[in-house]
Amino acid sequence: MTGSKARYTGAAPVGLAEGWSLERLAPPSRLFGANGLRTGPDGRVYVAQVAGSQISALDVDTGELETISAQGGDVVAPDDVDFGPEGDLYITEYYDGRVSVRGADGASRVLRDDLPGANGITFHQGRLFVNECRIGGRLMELDLNGGAPRVLLEDLPMPNAMEVGPDGMLYFPTLGGNDIWRIDPDGGEPERVAADLGVPDAVKFDAQGRIVSTQVGSGEVLRIDPRNGERTVLATVAPGLDNLTFVGGRLFVSGFTGQITEILGGGRTRAVLPEGLTWPLDLTVDADGVLYVADGTYFHRYTPGAGLEMLGMLFSPGWPGYVRGAAAVGRGAFVVTTSNGQIARWTPARGEHDVLAGGGEPFDRLYGVAVGPGGDVAAAELGTGRVVSVRPTGEVTTLAEGLDRPMGVAFAADGTCLVSESGAGRVVSVTASGTATTVVDGLATPQGIAVRGGTLLVVDAGAKTLIGAGLDGGSRTTIARDLPVGPPPGVDPKPLKGLPPFSGPQGLFAGVAAGPDGTVYVSADAEGSVLALRDLRRGDLRRKG
Repeated sequence: MTGSKARYTGAAPVGLAEGWSLERLAPPSRLFGANGLRTGPDGRVYVAQVAGSQISALDVDTGELETISAQGGDVVAPDDVDFGPEGDLYITEYYDGRVSVRGADGASRVLRDDLPGANGITFHQGRLFVNECRIGGRLMELDLNGGAPRVLLEDLPMPNAMEVGPDGMLYFPTLGGNDIWRIDPDGGEPERVAADLGVPDAVKFDAQGRIVSTQVGSGEVLRIDPRNGERTVLATVAPGLDNLTFVGGRLFVSGFTGQITEILGGGRTRAVLPEGLTWPLDLTVDADGVLYVADGTYFHRYTPGAGLEMLGMLFSPGWPGYVRGAAAVGRGAFVVTTSNGQIARWTPARGEHDVLAGGGEPFDRLYGVAVGPGGDVAAAELGTGRVVSVRPTGEVTTLAEGLDRPMGVAFAADGTCLVSESGAGRVVSVTASGTATTVVDGLATPQGIAVRGGTLLVVDAGAKTLIGAGLDGGSRTTIARDLPVGPPPGVDPKPLKGLPPFSGPQGLFAGVAAGPDGTVYVSADAEGSVLALRDLRRGDLRRKG
């Protein structure tokens, strides 16, 4: 198969204005998360990455990565993979509900495009089995010529990665049922093999015929003997484990953070690829100067010396949904926008969230969110070109409409609402009557915005720059150039449609936040890290660099 370089080969240099310094608060990630794993005929581990629409091949001894199917290509949101009898790579495309086939020459074709939530995939004796990870999902055998599938089971609670065992039975986990089942591939009644687990999301078999299963909720790698039910925890890695594969008797597991881990025995592990951020989006800083990072299926707190700490993830109690925009509102609470089209108040420590708006009729692609001096919440609704407001009373109003792909939202100290129009290349202020007045223009694709004192900070993802501008529009300086934000040059990412309840439609969003000490934080989504920029002169950002 032909390929190219992976997401990242080193921390790319960033050009800084005079007097500024840069620190990466998280090491750049080499993968866009890590989902389905399969050992290929060449002995490498093939890694599907939903968030980045990418498939990579990993040499587990050297750590060398090759991108087999790149972002912007024909394959969108790959979740699991397996090799067919002729060596072709079969791929489930989760959000597009497709199964694709990629040949040795790099060309791909769609086998089926009517399988919502297509996820687990496995071959057995030349027969292809696929399931749908959704409520009411199906388990099917697919015709390799594209004919109608044969349904083995339906109405399953989110089945996932599966495999045929040495007894010839097809074993599959269900996330919604927290159990593992088996069924004869030729049909019949299913039988439950194990229950009350740690939310199993993959099933494979070791050389002794025992089930090995990753537990996404508990982070355990669990071995189960299907003959007597005996269970052994091989290792505990971290919540967010996704899949596993064997390479010559060696066991490797994947995780949402992009980490690939070898399970060594005796509870010991080895990080083949270190964890990182999957897809950092919005950032927020609380009154104590603590930074928080929305990272797709995770939400992190950053503390100097301790690094990133997970506060919540996809399977945490009270998880509000895939978080895009975030604003700290005190006492460990946040107002967030989700890809499911809701604005919510979320308290991770309590495992609770309250939907403030969008519960009945979801909004159309919410992004940035901010809380004004009076407690009003403003959020950018990209799909309709609006900025909506939620008052403390719960009343929802429209602050502005007719905007061109609004994304970032911020409030000035006087309560003025500022919005980035990513489609128009400008930042505007919105008056009480809904009139939009240009504050900064001439930008490429402005996304995240923040206010620090009298300075407006703008991440221009199209130009890959961080801009500091006076709120009066009279001065502007480029603080940083060549930022690792937005898609790679020449790549036009295909939209990720999403699939509730996990996620609605997804898209790129490079956030920015400012700490009380003057530190400016940028979510470097192109490399999976967060940048901290500091003005060593401690001067006014409006001063030209």
